[in-house]
Amino acid sequence: MIDLSTIFVAAGAGMLGGAMNALAGGGTFATLPALIALGLPANIANATSNVALLPGAGTSAWAYRNELGPVAGISVRPLAALTFVFGLVGSLLLVLTPTETFDILIPWLLLFAFAVMAFGKRAADWLHARVTIGRPTLLAAQVLLGIYGGYFGGGVGLITTALYGLLANIRPRELFAIRTTMLAVANLAAAFIFIGFAMVWWWACVPMLLGSIAGGWFGALIGKRLSHRAVRVWTLLLTGFTTIIFFVRAYGA
Repeated sequence: MIDLSTIFVAAGAGMLGGAMNALAGGGTFATLPALIALGLPANIANATSNVALLPGAGTSAWAYRNELGPVAGISVRPLAALTFVFGLVGSLLLVLTPTETFDILIPWLLLFAFAVMAFGKRAADWLHARVTIGRPTLLAAQVLLGIYGGYFGGGVGLITTALYGLLANIRPRELFAIRTTMLAVANLAAAFIFIGFAMVWWWACVPMLLGSIAGGWFGALIGKRLSHRAVRVWTLLLTGFTTIIFFVRAYGA
């Protein structure tokens, strides 16, 4: 029997995760540890987290709809189509990944997300001082983002922010709308696969899903008022802390 404390933990993590996705991405950094703490295997926790955060991502995307526009001259539609198709590919890869393998991969995926967020701006400044990035490079990057988002999703919003900044020289606050939209599309693609393969544990998913809707809406409202620095510092702190926890979990004695 599921007790009230379990429901509150799932709902609270969903609310925090939904708000984080609306602000800078990285909502999985809140929901995945909570689900694993509630006893879900890592790959099931990842799938359940993905589906739970989908409505929150959609809510945030809707709240930012008036700010949505092209990225480096590329309209939203081709970017969304690539994200959806390759999100399906990534989620199928997760279905084929054994739980033990995924346990080992998680901390490295989190570390990758942290490194991209921490050093993405410096890399972008260095790159744009030397080369011009074309549309094909941005489209190729969107393919990789779709696969990553479907497979893991942890930090995909952060990585999208960093890569768009790197390739299109766009500041994080200006990416809220497009980033939340791509996150919702990737989550939607993965949800079809995860639900179809019965990888979602609904007793944890439903309260987390309801929490993510509230968190996504309020996070979007707050995000419109926050500075670039506040969003960056908060995200880096939480991402770094979660990455350390998962390394200890995977490799600690």
